[in-house]
Amino acid sequence: MVLDTLNPMHYNLTSLVPDTMPVATVPILILMCFLFLIWNHEETSSVPGPGYCMGIGPLLSHGRFLWMGVGNACNYYNKTYGEFVRVWISGEETFIISK
Repeated sequence: MVLDTLNPMHYNLTSLVPDTMPVATVPILILMCFLFLIWNHEETSSVPGPGYCMGIGPLLSHGRFLWMGVGNACNYYNKTYGEFVRVWISGEETFIISK
C-alpha cells in the first residue's frame, strides 16, 4: 500500500498542469511576436535598393557583390533600381551613384 502511493506512475501527470496554461501562453506568444517585429523594424529609406528584411537584404547584396564582382553587381543594381542605389557591403550601408 505504501509502495503504491510512492509509485510515480500511479499519478496522472496531466492533471498537475492547470487548464489555464494554454490560455496564458497565447498572449505571451503574441507579445513576443510584437516585440520581435518592433525590434526588427527599420525605417524605409527614400533611396531605392533591396529591402532590409530582418538582415536578409544585406546578406543577399553582399553575396551578390562577392559572387558577381563589383562591376557586374553595380550594373545589375543600376539596371534594377536606377542611378542612385543603396546596398550593403560588409554589413555597411553603401550608396552606388552612376550615370
